[in-house]
This record gives sequence, structure tokens and C-alpha cells, in this order.
Amino acid sequence: MADGAGAAWMLARREWVRFFRQRNRVTAAILQPLLFWLLFGTGLKGAFSGSGELDFMQFFLPGTLGLIVLFTAIFATISVIEDRREGFMQSVLVAPVGRLPVLVGKVLGGAAIAWVQAAVFLALVYVISTVSFSSSVVPILILLAVIAVAMCSLGMIVAWPMESTQGFHAIMMLGLMPMWLLSGSFFPIPVLDAGASWGQWVLGGIMRANPLSYSMVELRRLMYPQIDFAAVGFAPSSSVCWIVSIAMAVVATLIAWYLMRGSRKVDVIV
Repeated sequence: MADGAGAAWMLARREWVRFFRQRNRVTAAILQPLLFWLLFGTGLKGAFSGSGELDFMQFFLPGTLGLIVLFTAIFATISVIEDRREGFMQSVLVAPVGRLPVLVGKVLGGAAIAWVQAAVFLALVYVISTVSFSSSVVPILILLAVIAVAMCSLGMIVAWPMESTQGFHAIMMLGLMPMWLLSGSFFPIPVLDAGASWGQWVLGGIMRANPLSYSMVELRRLMYPQIDFAAVGFAPSSSVCWIVSIAMAVVATLIAWYLMRGSRKVDVIV
């Protein structure tokens, strides 16, 4: 047990060291979502209507935090493929600690990096007074940690059987970006009523089936508690949002562990 915890800590620490040695990653991780937030928020501010009393910059803020976590998950879990090609992963897998510490170390290392980046961005938001600072910062940080674990576990599911970084990027962008876009991060989830078109029903159904949508709803509710989002669109209760968000992280982690235990051919991919 102690050996497994030590191995997980070593792998998580290695992710931190690798991240901070690549200064371009540190810069891009914060600046890219910040630019997205400022450019889209400014450009679409006048054309946006739909979620309570929020303008687009305020509405898009939780999605920007989600985008920070998503990009970090992509870059953190791609190291699995690089480690395998360099021979490091094979050395780890033959160690008598099992595969669970490998998963825990990789996921927690990447999730911690994503969480810190999102927390730094959130601190900047509080400094410029886009959101009022309150006790809700604690559940916001906890929810961001849950989302980070879920996204990094999804990254591990894709990265573990992959042989090339190019294929990994293609799959991640094809899967995670639509997941983020269809989570209510960029535009409100359409209201499904008698006047909705069939396209709105299809899109609304997909967005409601997306577990990340519930995380975004709860983030927005925590940031703007003075607004009743249930009166203006899709807004499940806080308990439902938390249950779905935690279930997303747990299920993704269990699937990643199942793949790591069951797939042995990837151990010798070079």
C-alpha cells in the first residue's frame, strides 16, 4: 500500500516538474482561455441574450474555466504516449506496485495542474470584480477539482491505447471539444417546449445528456447566486448537478482503470 502511494506521488510530482519546465505550456494554459474569454466576450456581448441578467462575458466565464481544465487534460495525458515511447512507462509497469498507482499518479498530477490554473484564472476574475467574492469560492474550487479529475480520466481513456500523439490530438479534439461546446458553456441550453423545433429538441437532448452540462450549470449558479437560472432555462437542482459531476469523474476513472488492467498489448508499444 505504501509502495503504491509512493509510486502515485512520484508520478504526480513528475507531471508537475515536467509542466513547469515547459514554460510555453504554463503561458499558453492561462493566456489562451483568457484570450478566448476576452475576444468572444467582447465580440458577442451585444448579440447575446438569454440567461437571466448576464451579459456574454459573465455567461461565458464558467465555460472558460472548463476550457482551461480541458486543455490541461489534453496536454497532461498525452505524456502517457511520450513516456511509453521513451521507455519510462514500461519501467513503471514492471514495478511491483500494480497499475492503479500509475492511473492515480497520472490523473491526480494532471488534475492538480488543471485545478491550479483554473484557480489562478478565478483569482484574476475576482481581482477585476467580474464576480463578487463570497463563501461560494470553496464549492467552486471543489467542483473544479471534480471536473479536472473527470477530464484527465477521459484523457487517460483515450491516451492509454494510442500509439501516436497525432492520433491522440485528433480524438481528443473530436471528442472533448464538442463535449465542452455542448455543455452550455458557449451558448444556453435550449428550452424544450411545444414551440421548439425538431433541431432544438435534438440539440437540447444531447446537451442534457452531456454530464459536463450539469457541472457548468452549477458553476454558473455558484458564481451568480442572485440569479434564478431555473426561471430562464435548463437548471437542475444543485444536488442533481453535484451527483452527475461526481458520477462523471468516478465512472471515467473506473473505465480508465479497466482499460489499463485489461489491455496488455500497449505495454510493448514503442
